[in-house]
Amino acid sequence: MERTQCLYENVVDFNLSESGVLPLRVEEVLDGADATREFLSLGLKYPESDGSKLLRERIAVWYGNATAEDVLITNGGSEANFTVVWGLLEKGDHAAVLLPNYLQTWGLSRAFATKATAFHLVERHSGEKARWALDVEGLHRAVSKKTRLIVVTNPNNPTGAVLTEDEMQEVIRAARRANAWLLADEIYRGAEVDGPLTPSFWGRYDKLIITSGLSKAFGLPGLRIGWIVAPPRLIARLCQYHDYTTLTPTMLSDRLARIVMEPARREKVLERTRGIIQQNLPQIERWIHGHGDLFSYIPPVAGAIAFFRYKWPISSAALFDRLIKERSVLITPGAHFGVGRYIRVGYGYDVDYTLRGLARVDLTLGALKKEASRPRGRRARPVRVESARRGAA
Repeated sequence: MERTQCLYENVVDFNLSESGVLPLRVEEVLDGADATREFLSLGLKYPESDGSKLLRERIAVWYGNATAEDVLITNGGSEANFTVVWGLLEKGDHAAVLLPNYLQTWGLSRAFATKATAFHLVERHSGEKARWALDVEGLHRAVSKKTRLIVVTNPNNPTGAVLTEDEMQEVIRAARRANAWLLADEIYRGAEVDGPLTPSFWGRYDKLIITSGLSKAFGLPGLRIGWIVAPPRLIARLCQYHDYTTLTPTMLSDRLARIVMEPARREKVLERTRGIIQQNLPQIERWIHGHGDLFSYIPPVAGAIAFFRYKWPISSAALFDRLIKERSVLITPGAHFGVGRYIRVGYGYDVDYTLRGLARVDLTLGALKKEASRPRGRRARPVRVESARRGAA
């Protein structure tokens, strides 16, 4: 997923693969002449390698009973996950990883431990209500006495699902039974579509690690500020691994993050995020429902991402490739999350732009419908593609 985004996100006409909200500008974060003068007067020395104490204190406040000693600042949530998995897993260990998911932790678990087992969220339909639910039996099959690490993402990427209280307790029960570490990636916490803040796993288990950051719910991916929240002894261990990667956050990012994570300001930033999600999602849902039974869709509980299954006989990777070549549109295929005929569309940016991109997706869906209706044995004429922008409507 990361390779294809790097290749195409800045060259296609419509990038629908974004998974956050419209980023804040520096001037919006500073919000005042005094703050601007202070920021511009910063000396660009090395900052604290584990993050400034004030930033760590303000992050700890978000988790209730955490302290600054429980927090390590990293360069984005991706470095947080990398540092944890690298620091905990060695050859011969076993990890259990929730899918569908951002596959970084799945790949890292297999690389460092050499053995990983998936457990899943599954679609559950009950009358008119449907949700992505934890396969509890699959979880307990995946976790054994040899399991060193269990990984979940809550709220989930790409489904936007949030685990229920009972499901969270089942995850903790499985971790406790195996005496395993539990890594909960909570980077979408705070981006709820409606309803209360997603409960954190923090404080529910003694061998618990939280990773998160400012990229998704906070609309600040360019700051590259992430964090690890864990017991102080593990933080001290992980600091030694962090010394071998990027060593420190940037001075400018640390100071901007301190402003954002001041409690009153933090809530204003998250209120902005929820406002964008609530304004944009209904328009995307109208597009989804306008296709009848072509799509099977469960609304997200959190995150500016819509994830839906389609019925056409084409793999998600092939559909992804075709949309780039024929329509200059970038979506994220289910294959990039460990599942089949699904696509993920981000809707947290300019919704008119998103809808124009989806109009081009309609052109390909129409072409697929025509191809499916052709008599067998009749071959379609090949489509010439000269570049990623060929065929743009």
